[in-house]
Amino acid sequence: MPSSTGTNSDVDDYFRDLANWQDELAALRKILLDTELTEDFKWRAPCYTHQGKNIVILAELKDCCTLGFFKGALLGDPLGILEKSGENTRSARVIRFTDTTEIERLKPTLKSYLTEAIEVEKSGRKVEAIDHAALEFPLELQEQFEKNPELKTAFTALTPGRQRGYVLHFSSAKQSKTRTTRIERYTERILDGKGLNDCTCGLSKKMPGCDGSHKQIR
Repeated sequence: MPSSTGTNSDVDDYFRDLANWQDELAALRKILLDTELTEDFKWRAPCYTHQGKNIVILAELKDCCTLGFFKGALLGDPLGILEKSGENTRSARVIRFTDTTEIERLKPTLKSYLTEAIEVEKSGRKVEAIDHAALEFPLELQEQFEKNPELKTAFTALTPGRQRGYVLHFSSAKQSKTRTTRIERYTERILDGKGLNDCTCGLSKKMPGCDGSHKQIR
């Protein structure tokens, strides 16, 4: 809930409970509060929005803290400090920090990036969608389709994003045997119309994604 000072009470609680990177995240928060962004609390982290649209989010990690731009792929990044948060990340980009001195040095740059991120959101620009039809299915998956036409039908019925998730997961295995094992492991999930990270127990509070609630029944 926002306060008269522009801060959010949930974010205040978040900072009181921080175990690591308190000074660094506080320095980043100070910079963010000095912009036209609105402080919110989403996904258990401080999130900063503009007219209801997500612009950036703070995160406490084990080895660093990050300032994450939801549409960072569309920013100019003249200093080359934006990184993908994961190998297959399309839109989001993060800047990693481990000390306040670095944050202070980059303060003008961060403000410039934030201004650009707001303008990108105002413009309505989006990261170009990936052509899922161009996905290259691993040979092992094609072989399973031939053996089990029902599997092929179920896989084709999945959303493009779910198909991509499976293809990337299967293809990342270096050995053919491992790729086949992965495909066999997820066959029932595919036949049930579920994605790689979808909830299958029905307990998740973040449907359709899995939030780990299945561990309660173990």
